[in-house]
Amino acid sequence: MIELKGVYKHFGSVPVLEGVDLQVGQGEVVCLIGPSGSGKSTLLRCINGLESYSRGEILVSGQRVDRNDKSIHQLRTRVAMVFQRFNLFPHRTALENVMEGPIYVLKQHPQAARKQATALLEKVGLAHRMDAYSDALSGGQQQRVAIARALAMNPQAILFDEPTSALDPELVGEVLTVMRRLADEGMTMIVVTHEMGFARDVADKVCFLHGGHIVEAGPAKTVLSAPQHPRTQDFLRRLLNQTDEVAS
Repeated sequence: MIELKGVYKHFGSVPVLEGVDLQVGQGEVVCLIGPSGSGKSTLLRCINGLESYSRGEILVSGQRVDRNDKSIHQLRTRVAMVFQRFNLFPHRTALENVMEGPIYVLKQHPQAARKQATALLEKVGLAHRMDAYSDALSGGQQQRVAIARALAMNPQAILFDEPTSALDPELVGEVLTVMRRLADEGMTMIVVTHEMGFARDVADKVCFLHGGHIVEAGPAKTVLSAPQHPRTQDFLRRLLNQTDEVAS
């Protein structure tokens, strides 16, 4: 469904992606892991057309992603994105945030958009908070509203850019539970994450990025339990040590 062929991206003279190849099938969950600055978030932004890419090709259901083409607006309704920061409209309630896209982008009737938004907030466990403004919601609740907002566009795939990294540890689980449910329902997902437990249990494939390259890729349990590349081994060892230090 999503295919990257030899994708390069530079910021000025600084290379960020260098010849990335990736295939994501319909209903597949792919987790991107790697150190900060390895190109993970930029890769997502290129797929969604938020960033242009310098060379190569990105295809979504066979259609080339080109952020300068008018087709990019339609593509963003098919490939939604959930950000690290929740980006909710502070002057709108949770319900209004979820209704916004369907009304103004998909041109849904407000009554239909309201009915759908209510159902989606119930799906993410927030039916009782639909009239709350963002500053009255916890970080985990705001991120669940953001997921409901993405689902309201009826996307074929959702890109998650470190969706739990801005959350307090006790709030991470409630967001991951919603994401696990989406995976079980067959949603195509590409997830940038440091949550290795989630990646091991939910992902069909894990890709380790380093220096703009996919250094290692394969089934989640294989890559995370028995990584072959020294850089992957070192990254996972450091991550495990950090987790142990936090726990102690």
